[in-house]
Amino acid sequence: MTISLSPAVSPASVTPEREAALLASVPTGLLINGQWREASDGGTFDVHDPATGEVLATVASATSEDALAALDAADAVQASWARTAPRVRAEILRRAFDLVTERAEDFALLMTLEMGKPLAEARGEVTYGAEFLRWFSEETVRDYGRYLTTPEGKNKILVQHKPVGPCLLITPWNFPLAMATRKVAPAIAAGCTTVLKPAKLTPLTAQLFAQTMLDAGLPAGVLNVVPSASASGISGPLLADPRLRKVSFTGSTPVGKKLMANAAGNVLRTSMELGGNAPFIVFEDADLDKAVEGAMAAKMRNMGEACTAANRFLVHESVAQEFTAKFAAAMGSLATGRGTDPSTQVGPLIDGGARDDVHALVSAAVDAGATAITGGAPVDGPGYFYQPTVLGNVPNDADVLRQEIFGPVAPVTTFATEEDAIRLANASEYGLASYLYSRDFNRLLRVAEQIEFGMVGFNAGVISNAAAPFGGVKQSGLGREGGSEGIAEYTTTQYIGIADPYAN
Repeated sequence: MTISLSPAVSPASVTPEREAALLASVPTGLLINGQWREASDGGTFDVHDPATGEVLATVASATSEDALAALDAADAVQASWARTAPRVRAEILRRAFDLVTERAEDFALLMTLEMGKPLAEARGEVTYGAEFLRWFSEETVRDYGRYLTTPEGKNKILVQHKPVGPCLLITPWNFPLAMATRKVAPAIAAGCTTVLKPAKLTPLTAQLFAQTMLDAGLPAGVLNVVPSASASGISGPLLADPRLRKVSFTGSTPVGKKLMANAAGNVLRTSMELGGNAPFIVFEDADLDKAVEGAMAAKMRNMGEACTAANRFLVHESVAQEFTAKFAAAMGSLATGRGTDPSTQVGPLIDGGARDDVHALVSAAVDAGATAITGGAPVDGPGYFYQPTVLGNVPNDADVLRQEIFGPVAPVTTFATEEDAIRLANASEYGLASYLYSRDFNRLLRVAEQIEFGMVGFNAGVISNAAAPFGGVKQSGLGREGGSEGIAEYTTTQYIGIADPYAN
């Protein structure tokens, strides 16, 4: 099956007919051993448009039997794929990059339809997601080993990296393309075969991506895709099967802990990118206009539905009033609507439950003494929209500062000293992303060394990049994605001791 390319279109040209044609072109079955097929029991589930609540498509729902069939396919070709020349693997990834780039409008519109983000943001995700394909196509041929002499000079040491084996890749709903490419690309580069389980809420982008990988020349069985209404029905039997050698998961910390416990039975390699509670620290010497610009980027990318989203705004007491006023004015000016509307800047949240959770956090904070400077309520009408919100005077013990918000809500609290800022930043079980704003570079370095986060932005509100290692500490997970570290997550290290060839 080959997907026909659609011509580039502007946001204004997105019509119901264009949406329907795109949806009709996307595979809705399971991809097992290079073939699209129905679920073994004929089961399906619906995918909804969060802007309207209407059904977009009906997708096959994989069973446990289907999951094992996907692993059968992956295991059957693991040895041959591992022996495939690195350059061949690299060229497939590069062709996939080219195809995703050519099909950017299809991918962007599909993400907007099933996830809700504005088309401009969806296009940005296509660029970001495709870059993992290009980056790891380049890293494929640079997975270096070592050859050296032992310190006492009696033997030689040969170190090589081998693919870990068949991998289960579980992706979240918030970045449907980028989270797939960020896992699939390094696995393929390393020589691993894969079973991809996309999120139930947004599986369509992964389906189109999988077909694109086949169109790029990926052999049958290297990438298998099993969308399902039952996440445990897929992960349970796969994690219990000794043929599986790795699981990579992006999602909530509670689910990640369960997967890690299940993975322990077979001592699987695990990569876990879990929850976040990112502090955004504004010191008294910061450029406030740039800080507000960075705050908008760090908070409102993806409507705040990102693990890297700024969750706590810690502002020095001397500039808190000015910063909050400017920040609230910028947030209050954003236009909310369906992502296909060219005037939309803020799309819907993913479903009604997500919107209810966000509003509960806001309501509890206001009841505890916080002030809704702008926003603070759901948007009336169809879909799952929430007003961009800035909360001032937020008590330090409010749940909105302790829980991951995953919505367009920015709580602001104050600090008095650098030490206070560090203490407040570290007062979280999470440690993924963080953001610091100051003109004093020495201060930025001091604080970065003392805060417990895997990623730190200096005067920058967006820091994710395919060339950089993405990941956190504490209950934000383990392992890294992207950078040279990303491919290492899919390899094992083998040491070969060699008798000294010069010994008599």
